[in-house]
Amino acid sequence: MAPKRRILSGMRPTGRFHLGNYFGAAKNWVELQNGGDYECFYMVADYHGLTTQPHARDFEDDLFDLAGDILAVGIDPAKSVFYLQSSVPEVAELFLLFSMVTPYGWVQRTPTFKEKARQQPDNVNFGLFAYPVLQAADILLVKGGFVPVGGDQDAHVEMARETARRFNRVYKPIFPEPKSLSTETPRILGTDGRQKMSKSLGNVVGVTDPPEVIRKQVLSMVTDTKRVYKSQPGHPRSCNVDSLYKVFFPNDWQHYWDLCRKAQIGCHEKKQILAERIVETFEPFRERRSDLTRKEIQQVLEAGSRQAREVAVETVREARSAVGLLPPLI
Repeated sequence: MAPKRRILSGMRPTGRFHLGNYFGAAKNWVELQNGGDYECFYMVADYHGLTTQPHARDFEDDLFDLAGDILAVGIDPAKSVFYLQSSVPEVAELFLLFSMVTPYGWVQRTPTFKEKARQQPDNVNFGLFAYPVLQAADILLVKGGFVPVGGDQDAHVEMARETARRFNRVYKPIFPEPKSLSTETPRILGTDGRQKMSKSLGNVVGVTDPPEVIRKQVLSMVTDTKRVYKSQPGHPRSCNVDSLYKVFFPNDWQHYWDLCRKAQIGCHEKKQILAERIVETFEPFRERRSDLTRKEIQQVLEAGSRQAREVAVETVREARSAVGLLPPLI
């Protein structure tokens, strides 16, 4: 029997799970895990999280919050290797080796760096600049052949592919050239209706937050800016709230759009209905999340990190040998 194809993906610990995290990544992670066609490696990318230099205590809490949320929405440690990036220190060594073969221009052209630099102009650190190289190390450390991504992440996978190709050519063919695994990802904008959901921008709707928090977040959403009064016909095609009806009311979203066009439902009422559907949809996840203790989350991460390190140690041994480094002397 041919070995399963291997997947690597991760998420930065920047706070509680939101709709963008779920529909943009975790939902697809769970489907890939349960499909049985792939060997799945998923990580909490805490090294990447340090590029924003959060307060240490908050960062630790965010780390456990994210890990617990990922487990709550369906990642099963019996089916996937779920680990903590910094507990597999070999990634830092592979990052260093890759930095020696990665041209400066490759990193400079990565579009997401420019976006992040705009978001945190007072903290454009080297880690933020070099994170595409670390991301390539994440993927290739476990010899991931596929990376589930949305369209805006293709450049990162291309960077990892070019890194693997260059290392293999300069030294020795060790690494696979990873490919993007395109997944179905609905367009989820933040509550501001303009930008992607981001905890740093404060425009999120939670998944495992308490119901009253979710309701408040949804009611704060920007709706149809062309509509001033309920008696006026709405424009659902350009309304962020209506776009989410396609996600949460897959069988009857058109009905609500028609009500909006005919001025038979107001924006506030639409948000109330959507909020209740979101609360209802994620209730099982919130229940599972409330049952998880910090100790249990840590135990899962410890076990997964041990599994990931078994692969990582061998990969780094091969890479060191390829570039001519001696095995560690101590």
